[in-house]
Amino acid sequence: MAASSRGFATPFRLELRSVDVSTLRHREIEFRKCRRRVSVDGDRIRLSGIRCCCSGTTGPGKSVEKAEEWRFDSKKSSHRVRIQAMPSMPFASPQSHFVSKQERFYPRCTPRNSGPQSRDTPPKRDTGIANEKDWGINLLSENINESGTNEDGSTWNRESGEDLGENGYRYRWTRMGGQSHDGYSEWKEMWWEKSDWTGYKELGVEKSGRNAEGDSWWETWQEVLHQDEWSNLARIERSAQKQAKSGTENAGWYEKWWEKYDAKGSTEKGAHKYGRLNEQSWWEKWGEHYDGRGSVLKWTDKWAETELGTKWGDKWEEKFFAGIGSRQGETWHLSPSGDRWSRTWGEEHFGNGKVHKYGKSTTGESWDIVVDEETYYEAEPHYGWADVVGNSSQLLSIEPLERPPGVYPDLDFGTSPPPPADDSPDTPTSSQ
Repeated sequence: MAASSRGFATPFRLELRSVDVSTLRHREIEFRKCRRRVSVDGDRIRLSGIRCCCSGTTGPGKSVEKAEEWRFDSKKSSHRVRIQAMPSMPFASPQSHFVSKQERFYPRCTPRNSGPQSRDTPPKRDTGIANEKDWGINLLSENINESGTNEDGSTWNRESGEDLGENGYRYRWTRMGGQSHDGYSEWKEMWWEKSDWTGYKELGVEKSGRNAEGDSWWETWQEVLHQDEWSNLARIERSAQKQAKSGTENAGWYEKWWEKYDAKGSTEKGAHKYGRLNEQSWWEKWGEHYDGRGSVLKWTDKWAETELGTKWGDKWEEKFFAGIGSRQGETWHLSPSGDRWSRTWGEEHFGNGKVHKYGKSTTGESWDIVVDEETYYEAEPHYGWADVVGNSSQLLSIEPLERPPGVYPDLDFGTSPPPPADDSPDTPTSSQ
């Protein structure tokens, strides 16, 4: 049988950092989302079955993971903030180790026709939505239901199938999992693809696991292609949810990410995040919407609190079209005794090189001036329709069932087109 699959990689991370109240009192702060450029790879990615690539079993690779530094910084904006991530803090585990990239996906070289090896590792915070090629989804072409026991007593199982329904609905799936001999550690993973005659296509993954220390995690990822019934416009939506919880202390986190694209250039992105480390909790929400015609809306809201009752946060919003727009925000702090401090600020950009800046604070500060200043904002997303199409080759290549001659898909148009999405920040309660 396969070599031992008991060595589950277990660490996951939770970074929290308190806000210096004195800094809040003397500086205007604007949180900016960190952006990462995602390279475009239009080639179709398909991974074949696991094959042994070496003559013997290799031990886990040794590497050092460096604490990442990320900054919210806009050189052309008068409001800036720099934030340094806290060093990663893996939960204590005698089995925790860092493995090489290859071993993270295929921990050990195993004979052909053996059971599936655990690829499950805890998700990492602030990594957004992965590209489909990073998952290595490889659905089996035949229906199977098998299980087995490894030499060390750990067990594995694997099952695949296909479900059919009305309107050409087709659902292909593969489930796999494993458990240590004592039952304390386990992992589960599921891949699927869905399609029907309306052109709907979906690719997805769900995975979960736990270790002997009680740490647990769960993650799901999804890509969807569909056609709008009213506009006949192609749309691609991507989403991910991630969560992890410590088994030894009151710590954990949750994230939900989503992206929506259409062929006319409309792009919508957002995230909701929550974390807790013992007595401190934090929340973050952000969103951005490009309508494809030059209108841009962005917003961010972050806040945190301690069990003693101290709360603090920051939020901002910007709207622009054709060089004209506005920015506004607030930084605030609430003490356990109920004393509240806040500073609000705003900018009006007239599109002619003039900017009206105004603001005030609860300590008596105020300003109201007009300055000569260049207006800068991103009128187009850094990752749009062309990029997501280029990185969704496996989704686009899903083969639906063949439609018989004379049979047409059943489209449900309803009584009226759906109302427009509300793009305004849903965060009024953060400012205590």
